[in-house]
Order: sequence, then structure tokens, then C-alpha cells
Amino acid sequence: MVYRIDGLYYITHIDNLPSIFEHGVLSHTQMEKLNLTYQPIYDEGIVSRRQSIKAPNGRSLWEYANFYFQPRNPMLYRVTREKDISKIAILRLKPDLIKQEGAYIADGNAAHNLSQIFPFSEAPLKEIQQHLGLEFWGEDDGSKRKIMAECLIPEYAPPETIDSVYVYGNGAYDAVSSIVPKEVSVVKEPCLFFMPDYKNILNGTRITLIQGDMFLSQAQTLTVSVNTVGVMGKGLASRAKYQFPDVYVRYQDLCKQKELVVGKPFLVKRETSLASQLSEGTLSQEKPTWFLLFPTKKHWKENSDIQYIVDGLAWVKDHIKEWDVSSLALPALGCGLGGLPWEEVGPLMCQFAEQVGIPTIIYLPTETKTPPQFLTKEFLLAK
Repeated sequence: MVYRIDGLYYITHIDNLPSIFEHGVLSHTQMEKLNLTYQPIYDEGIVSRRQSIKAPNGRSLWEYANFYFQPRNPMLYRVTREKDISKIAILRLKPDLIKQEGAYIADGNAAHNLSQIFPFSEAPLKEIQQHLGLEFWGEDDGSKRKIMAECLIPEYAPPETIDSVYVYGNGAYDAVSSIVPKEVSVVKEPCLFFMPDYKNILNGTRITLIQGDMFLSQAQTLTVSVNTVGVMGKGLASRAKYQFPDVYVRYQDLCKQKELVVGKPFLVKRETSLASQLSEGTLSQEKPTWFLLFPTKKHWKENSDIQYIVDGLAWVKDHIKEWDVSSLALPALGCGLGGLPWEEVGPLMCQFAEQVGIPTIIYLPTETKTPPQFLTKEFLLAK
């Protein structure tokens, strides 16, 4: 499915909005000429590197206001991890800006040495579009660079070209609504900022219920439901296969050697961080992301078996201290494609989480909406 270019996007600090709606989105050079101060969201190294990179006409990237076609990209991921997310805004500008005289298109992060910069009339827009709807990205296939394709507008983009501002939560929504002109829409969109649709911390526990993407979790260890024959064909397992090929190779080896069996989940201790894979640049103090392979069935054609989940949770509880797991993310084991109901699995998982005594994030079934009566502490932790 091809991602449609519906606008150009600019990521900024909310404190910069009054200046932006007065002067427009300015290039770095224009900000210096007007002697404007601004609240930076990128580190100095990223900004300074762009000064030495030239557009085809020989002008520095500092002389262009730069916009993304897809704001949900590695740079935004880094910003959301390093900055106060309630202070970040994403501006959407009208797509016709792309046709402005002197505009250029970069087929990836313009500061990357493999990216090419084209005049608008020569830009490979169809190829660029193909990478804009990705759920995840990586270094090996260039997708991490390509999803950060840019439009470079000389000098500035006028305030009247801004039609929407996206924010994460209620506080940011109220703050931005008091700043922007009435004709500009303010939209609260947590998913755009890599945040879940639903989050509930069960009172008095270390258990968090989330509706969202588990592969955006900041937990140390992520759990994937698997079978024991080495097939990652659907659901989270399929996602893991392509996003984390090293985990997939280890999983297949474990199945071939008959080391992965029901009732005995296996911990894969990786040395790379999920956050570092998703982020542009290096994040400080990032720890490796581990994977817990949790068999919920023997063969991929079968439905999940509740007894395998009971036995597997007991196994994890007995070994979690020696494994040195500090926090754990769990999908709704056996639900959805596995055929088990949340009403049966949810209490098992939450009671397990209460007993292990570490922060545990449980991701709700994605195929159907869970009725609120099955999300209460009283239901999930009833003895």
C-alpha cells in the first residue's frame, strides 16, 4: 500500500509556536538574520552537521527550512525519548509547498551521505512514497534513512501554509490551542508520538495495561508468543521475524534442537537495544533489549492451549530472578489468533505479574476491543 503525501511536517518545541505563527517556519540562516531565539529539540551535533551539506545549487542546508513527508520517523522517536513529550508539537503544512520554486526533495535524511537531493521536477516521488508507511525500519535495507525523506524549502514557509498542529496529550492540547490561530486545527494524536491508545496502571501494583504496539515498549524484555516448530507466520511473531531477524534465527535453532518446548519459555539475551534500532543517532544509557520466546502451542496450525500458558508463566516466575529480568512486556498470550479469550488469560497474566514483583506491561488483544469490566483490578486480580 502506497502512503499518500498529504502534507509536509515540521517537528518543534511548543515554546517556538508564537514565533513560527508570526514569522513562519524559518531556515537556520533566516533565524540568525532575524536574531531570533528558539528552543532546540535536536542536539547541536545534528544541527551543525547540516551546515556543511550542500543542495545541488551549492547552498547549505542551513539556508532551507526542512520538512518531513512522514513525521513518525527515527528523528521523532529520538526526540520523544530525550525530551518532554508534552512540550513537542508537529506542524502539518499544505502539500503544495513541495512545488515552490527552488524547492528540493531528499530521498532520505538529507544529512546522510547516501541520500540524494533532487529538484522537485526530478524527484523520485513514487519511490519515496513506498517507504513512508512503514511500521518499523532498519539500517541494513536503508529504510531507516528513507523514511526520513525531506522537502527543502528555501528560506522559510509562511505561517498561512500551516493547517494543523499535532500534540500528544491534554496538557499540550490546551497550551497549543491558546497559541495558534483559530483556523488552524489542533489534534491530539498519541500514536503519532509512539505512545499507546490506552494505558492503565492497576492501582497499588506494578502492572500496566496497554492498548498499542508492544515493539515500542521500553521494557527490558519483550515476550513473543510462538509455536515449537520454528514457524513465525502471523501476528507478533511475524513482526518479530522481520524486525528482529537475529531473534528469528535463534528461535529456529532452538526448535531444530528441540530446546524450545511448551511450558518452558526461553530467554534470548541480545546485546542491541530496540531504542537504538528505532532512533536516529545514539541514545544515551540504552540497555540491550531481550526477548522471551513463549510457546502457547506446539504446531502453528493449532489453537493455543491454556495449560501451556499456565505452565509457562509458572516457569518464568521460577526463573525470572536468575535471568536478571528487570521489566517485562507481555502480549495477551494465546488470545486473538490463538483463539483464547482475554477473560480467561488476562487474570492469569495479571496474577503472575503481581507475584513476580517487577514492572510488567501487559498488551491487550488487538483484534477486538476488550470490554471495560474485564480491565478492572477487581476482575484481573480476584483470587
